[in-house]
Amino acid sequence: MQKERQNVQIETVRRLVEDFIVHEGMELVLVEMATGPQGRILRLVIDKPGGVTLDDCVHVSRTVSDILDVHDPIPESYNLEVTSPGINRPLVGLSDYERFAGERVVLKTRQPFQSRKRFKGILRRVEDGAVVVETMEDTYAIPFDIIAKGRLDKI
Repeated sequence: MQKERQNVQIETVRRLVEDFIVHEGMELVLVEMATGPQGRILRLVIDKPGGVTLDDCVHVSRTVSDILDVHDPIPESYNLEVTSPGINRPLVGLSDYERFAGERVVLKTRQPFQSRKRFKGILRRVEDGAVVVETMEDTYAIPFDIIAKGRLDKI
Protein backbone atom coordinates (compact mmCIF):
# COMPACT_ATOMS: atom_id res chain seq x y z
CA MET A 1 0.00 0.00 0.00
CA GLN A 2 2.76 2.45 0.93
CA LYS A 3 4.72 1.52 -2.24
CA GLU A 4 1.63 2.28 -4.36
CA ARG A 5 1.20 5.66 -2.65
CA GLN A 6 4.88 6.43 -3.20
CA ASN A 7 4.57 5.52 -6.90
CA VAL A 8 1.59 7.88 -7.23
CA GLN A 9 3.58 10.65 -5.54
CA ILE A 10 6.56 10.08 -7.86
CA GLU A 11 4.34 10.21 -10.96
CA THR A 12 2.63 13.36 -9.66
CA VAL A 13 6.02 15.03 -9.14
CA ARG A 14 7.06 13.98 -12.65
CA ARG A 15 3.92 15.54 -14.16
CA LEU A 16 4.38 18.75 -12.17
CA VAL A 17 8.04 19.40 -13.03
CA GLU A 18 8.81 17.72 -16.35
CA ASP A 19 7.49 20.53 -18.59
CA PHE A 20 9.62 23.09 -16.76
CA ILE A 21 12.74 20.92 -17.03
CA VAL A 22 12.15 20.28 -20.74
CA HIS A 23 11.55 24.02 -21.27
CA GLU A 24 14.99 24.63 -19.74
CA GLY A 25 16.56 22.35 -22.38
CA MET A 26 17.02 19.38 -20.09
CA GLU A 27 15.61 15.91 -19.69
CA LEU A 28 14.07 14.49 -16.52
CA VAL A 29 15.78 11.11 -16.43
CA LEU A 30 14.47 9.77 -13.14
CA VAL A 31 12.34 10.69 -10.13
CA GLU A 32 12.81 8.51 -7.07
CA MET A 33 12.26 8.45 -3.33
CA ALA A 34 15.12 7.22 -1.18
CA THR A 35 15.95 7.12 2.50
CA GLY A 36 19.12 8.78 3.72
CA PRO A 37 20.70 9.64 7.07
CA GLN A 38 18.55 12.80 7.30
CA GLY A 39 15.32 11.07 6.30
CA ARG A 40 13.44 10.85 3.02
CA ILE A 41 14.99 12.18 -0.17
CA LEU A 42 13.10 13.14 -3.31
CA ARG A 43 15.76 12.75 -6.00
CA LEU A 44 15.44 14.22 -9.48
CA VAL A 45 18.04 13.12 -12.01
CA ILE A 46 18.39 15.55 -14.91
CA ASP A 47 20.51 15.52 -18.05
CA LYS A 48 21.20 17.56 -21.16
CA PRO A 49 23.47 17.31 -24.19
CA GLY A 50 27.00 18.04 -23.04
CA GLY A 51 26.14 17.24 -19.44
CA VAL A 52 24.55 18.99 -16.50
CA THR A 53 26.39 21.66 -14.51
CA LEU A 54 26.12 22.54 -10.84
CA ASP A 55 24.36 25.77 -11.88
CA ASP A 56 21.77 23.68 -13.77
CA CYS A 57 21.11 21.60 -10.67
CA VAL A 58 20.79 24.69 -8.44
CA HIS A 59 18.44 26.42 -10.91
CA VAL A 60 16.21 23.36 -11.27
CA SER A 61 16.25 22.74 -7.51
CA ARG A 62 15.07 26.26 -6.70
CA THR A 63 12.27 26.32 -9.24
CA VAL A 64 11.12 22.75 -8.58
CA SER A 65 11.10 23.47 -4.85
CA ASP A 66 8.70 26.37 -5.48
CA ILE A 67 6.49 24.22 -7.73
CA LEU A 68 6.32 21.46 -5.13
CA ASP A 69 5.63 23.93 -2.31
CA VAL A 70 2.59 25.22 -4.21
CA HIS A 71 1.16 21.80 -5.15
CA ASP A 72 2.35 19.81 -2.09
CA PRO A 73 2.23 16.34 -3.73
CA ILE A 74 4.17 14.75 -0.85
CA PRO A 75 2.69 15.58 2.55
CA GLU A 76 5.55 13.99 4.51
CA SER A 77 8.81 15.86 5.04
CA TYR A 78 11.63 15.18 2.57
CA ASN A 79 14.80 16.73 1.21
CA LEU A 80 14.91 17.62 -2.49
CA GLU A 81 18.03 16.52 -4.34
CA VAL A 82 18.67 17.43 -7.98
CA THR A 83 21.60 15.66 -9.58
CA SER A 84 23.15 14.62 -12.87
CA PRO A 85 22.94 10.98 -13.95
CA GLY A 86 26.70 10.56 -13.75
CA ILE A 87 28.83 8.59 -16.15
CA ASN A 88 26.91 5.34 -15.54
CA ARG A 89 23.58 6.92 -16.49
CA PRO A 90 20.45 4.96 -15.56
CA LEU A 91 18.35 3.65 -18.45
CA VAL A 92 14.68 4.11 -17.69
CA GLY A 93 12.36 3.91 -20.70
CA LEU A 94 12.61 2.01 -23.97
CA SER A 95 13.67 5.27 -25.62
CA ASP A 96 16.82 5.26 -23.42
CA TYR A 97 17.65 1.75 -24.59
CA GLU A 98 17.14 2.79 -28.22
CA ARG A 99 19.20 5.95 -27.76
CA PHE A 100 22.19 4.19 -26.21
CA ALA A 101 22.43 1.26 -28.62
CA GLY A 102 26.07 0.30 -29.08
CA GLU A 103 27.02 1.20 -25.50
CA ARG A 104 28.13 -1.12 -22.69
CA VAL A 105 25.33 -1.74 -20.18
CA VAL A 106 24.45 -3.63 -17.01
CA LEU A 107 20.87 -4.89 -16.62
CA LYS A 108 19.16 -6.58 -13.70
CA THR A 109 15.86 -8.40 -14.14
CA ARG A 110 13.01 -8.81 -11.66
CA GLN A 111 12.96 -12.54 -12.26
CA PRO A 112 15.38 -14.99 -13.84
CA PHE A 113 15.55 -14.85 -17.62
CA GLN A 114 17.28 -17.83 -19.22
CA SER A 115 18.59 -18.73 -15.74
CA ARG A 116 20.12 -15.27 -15.15
CA LYS A 117 19.14 -12.04 -13.43
CA ARG A 118 22.21 -9.94 -14.31
CA PHE A 119 23.42 -9.14 -17.81
CA LYS A 120 26.55 -7.19 -18.72
CA GLY A 121 27.45 -6.49 -22.31
CA ILE A 122 26.80 -4.38 -25.39
CA LEU A 123 23.31 -2.99 -25.91
CA ARG A 124 22.57 -3.89 -29.53
CA ARG A 125 18.99 -2.71 -30.11
CA VAL A 126 15.37 -2.72 -29.00
CA GLU A 127 13.25 -5.19 -30.92
CA ASP A 128 9.58 -6.15 -30.38
CA GLY A 129 9.54 -4.83 -26.79
CA ALA A 130 12.78 -6.60 -25.88
CA VAL A 131 16.22 -5.18 -25.14
CA VAL A 132 18.89 -7.07 -27.07
CA VAL A 133 22.18 -7.38 -25.16
CA GLU A 134 25.28 -9.17 -26.40
CA THR A 135 27.29 -10.60 -23.50
CA MET A 136 30.57 -12.50 -23.69
CA GLU A 137 28.58 -15.76 -23.62
CA ASP A 138 25.57 -15.11 -25.87
CA THR A 139 23.04 -12.60 -27.16
CA TYR A 140 19.82 -12.15 -25.17
CA ALA A 141 16.52 -10.50 -26.11
CA ILE A 142 15.31 -9.54 -22.62
CA PRO A 143 11.65 -8.47 -22.37
CA PHE A 144 11.60 -4.83 -21.27
CA ASP A 145 8.83 -5.43 -18.74
CA ILE A 146 11.04 -7.72 -16.62
CA ILE A 147 14.00 -5.32 -16.44
CA ALA A 148 14.23 -3.96 -12.89
CA LYS A 149 17.25 -1.71 -13.47
CA GLY A 150 19.51 -0.78 -16.31
CA ARG A 151 22.47 1.56 -16.57
CA LEU A 152 25.37 2.42 -18.80
CA ASP A 153 28.60 0.65 -17.87
CA LYS A 154 31.31 3.22 -18.55
CA ILE A 155 33.50 2.45 -15.54
